Amino acid sequence: MRLQGKTIGYFVAQDVEDLEFWVPVMRLREEGATVIVIGLTGWTIRGKHGLEITPDVSIEEAPKADALDGLVIPGGWAPDKLRRNQGVLQLVRDVHAQNKIIGTICHGGWVPISAGIMQGRKATGSKGIKDDITNAGGIWVDEAAFRDGTMVWGRVVEDIPAFCRELVAALVK
Repeated sequence: MRLQGKTIGYFVAQDVEDLEFWVPVMRLREEGATVIVIGLTGWTIRGKHGLEITPDVSIEEAPKADALDGLVIPGGWAPDKLRRNQGVLQLVRDVHAQNKIIGTICHGGWVPISAGIMQGRKATGSKGIKDDITNAGGIWVDEAAFRDGTMVWGRVVEDIPAFCRELVAALVK
């Protein structure tokens, strides 16, 4: 239970990649973390593959950055919805400014791109966001998962085990 006493915010929105949500959430909880699922609203949503997820809080009710030890952004089409919300972007900026861990996988990288925190940062994700990463000043790296400073990156669903290992290791420190 290496993450006992840690609180992790986990974003979710309609059409999230189900596995990129559920598997890391379960892994974090298995390590003892308290995971707070943050939605755009408090309403139940469906993932890309039909699983239902009910957020614990809406973005308006979400804890502030100083109450979180980290933040995770899963992929699917949810990041395209999340990045349009100023509350989401501000929480990402605030967590980043406090040098806390932010994990993203697949299309989740769209959110830090829109938050303006990519300049000079190594990043990965779905190849569908490669140009977005480089256009935002990031450095594309085609690896399953890795950590660059306070950011933990995962590429795609198949890389979830590597992403979870990197994420947990980063949050332990």
